[in-house]
Amino acid sequence: MLDVARLRVLVAVARHGSVTAAARALHYAQPSVSHHLARLEAETGSRLVQRVGRGIRLTEAGRVLADRAEEILGRLDAAEQELAAHTGLRAGRVRLAAFPSALGTFVPVAAAGFNHPGVELSFREAEPPEAVDLLRRGEVDVAVLFAHDGGPDLAGLRAEELFEDETCLVTPLDWAGDRLADHAERRWIGGCERCRAELLRACAAEGFTPDIRFTTDDYVAAQQLVASGLGVTTLPALALAGHRNANVRVVPLPGRARRISVAVAGEPPDPPATRALVERIRASSPRPPGAAPAHRSSAGPATRP
Repeated sequence: MLDVARLRVLVAVARHGSVTAAARALHYAQPSVSHHLARLEAETGSRLVQRVGRGIRLTEAGRVLADRAEEILGRLDAAEQELAAHTGLRAGRVRLAAFPSALGTFVPVAAAGFNHPGVELSFREAEPPEAVDLLRRGEVDVAVLFAHDGGPDLAGLRAEELFEDETCLVTPLDWAGDRLADHAERRWIGGCERCRAELLRACAAEGFTPDIRFTTDDYVAAQQLVASGLGVTTLPALALAGHRNANVRVVPLPGRARRISVAVAGEPPDPPATRALVERIRASSPRPPGAAPAHRSSAGPATRP
């Protein structure tokens, strides 16, 4: 069986790039780090590090084990925190990852309604692929995600779809045309990698390839570029709810939307603080008037995480 302390040493070397830096981060003596690495190589029967000049680097086997070890150690740390909260050893904590337009709209509302004295709530900005990785490694407890067609691999996670976030065409006030194809000859402004891919798919469905001249994942900057007449773009309704430039024209695009979900890792039951935060996110998420919340799971049958 692999030794957890030695896995922590390998992860530290991978993160910090040298034995010296890993020793400093772990508060170990440098020879102790070297000893742990040697013992780990003996345990695995694989060469995990190799010398390069005066330093070292991970071999392919070392990188594979370090990546998996980081995930395992994250889950162990999370398990310790959850067990401590359940047994009353400490008040507990809950950590959330969410993408920018969620952090700019309904996530703060959910956080403001999270009233659990003694529970530390923190959140960080992360696009869906990073948020999924953080969740798998146990570095966050809850993740708010979005997906167009496809989306990040959610294997091993429990994800509940909350609502659909409508995609809108955004143009200068005096540019006519309510369809993407009406602006086929215009310059375009692209967003993040996933949003840009969705824009290309949507434009292809209308028979053209957009001339993307500018790229930014800052929805405030994108609207200012549009307001200045430098091009047109598409933005999700959440981004426009977080910030709406008065000098742009917004037209909803029928049939175009991204799916917003909340995800957790592991098997139920969830720790009380995690469960309470998911409930607050569910209650705070925007939905069309009269619509019931969605409860479709992307990792199995319908479920509430």
